[in-house]
Amino acid sequence: MTDRSQRLLDSSGPRGPKPRRRFSKNNILVYGVLFIAAVYYLLPLYVMVVTSLKGMPEIRVGNIFAPPLEITVQPWVKAWSGACTGINCDGLQRGFWNSVRILIPSVLLSIAVASVNGYVLSRWRFKGAEFFFSLLIVGAFIPYQTMLYPIVIILREIGLMGDLGGLVLVHTVFGMPILTLLFRNYFAGIPEDLHKAARIDGAGFWGIFFRIMLPMSLPIFVVAMILQVTGIWNDFLFGVVYTRPDTYPMTVQLNNIVNSVQGIKEYNVNMAATLLTGLVPLVLYFISGKLFVRGIAAGAVKG
Repeated sequence: MTDRSQRLLDSSGPRGPKPRRRFSKNNILVYGVLFIAAVYYLLPLYVMVVTSLKGMPEIRVGNIFAPPLEITVQPWVKAWSGACTGINCDGLQRGFWNSVRILIPSVLLSIAVASVNGYVLSRWRFKGAEFFFSLLIVGAFIPYQTMLYPIVIILREIGLMGDLGGLVLVHTVFGMPILTLLFRNYFAGIPEDLHKAARIDGAGFWGIFFRIMLPMSLPIFVVAMILQVTGIWNDFLFGVVYTRPDTYPMTVQLNNIVNSVQGIKEYNVNMAATLLTGLVPLVLYFISGKLFVRGIAAGAVKG
């Protein structure tokens, strides 16, 4: 092999910066901070789980961080169907079904209306559209507390005060501004040529919406669903103000169980009740986490 061939062979070798070692000082620092953050957030969850699986005698004499010596599911059973709030001892089950009856129509209505609003504001501009959109944005930042009493009067006048239908209406209205913003930005990122081609082929308002926009918008619908499910399921303020004891949602029932002053303080039942209440949004995040990240990124930067 000649010197010239050797030089050509050497020059065709790997180029660029030398790969970093997996455990450099910077990586160790980053992983250390992430580990501390993970422990900070997971430790309370661990304490809740192990406490909910212990009996009260073991809780009184044991360490809160120690795993249960004898696992029992009785606290979970009692939290679901036997914990007392005042004279009622039916646990969380009544509140759970009330929350389901609030959640499903609220999510469907708010997403349906907000998706159409976003579609109109991004593709079918009308006179005053920007002003209407600005009002929606302002509405997204109005503190809920300032609207409590006016909404009480409105619900009383239309006969929905204390009824689940009134709470569904409240959640639908308060969810629309931020959802409309997300849908509008996402739809604005879909190529306009598709919209124009559909118009040329004779598709109308609803034809374009159902045949083009909806099939391309699964991530943003997942984002809207997760935001609404989490917000509605975890809501306490609206639930305690706009419902009555027999229609209380699960969060209000949980508060009544945990803060009950009657009898012995059963920490295992309280922890089990808390975990049961947070189970629905937690499972939803685990199932659709990737689509949520994709949709929230697209809806935030487009438009």
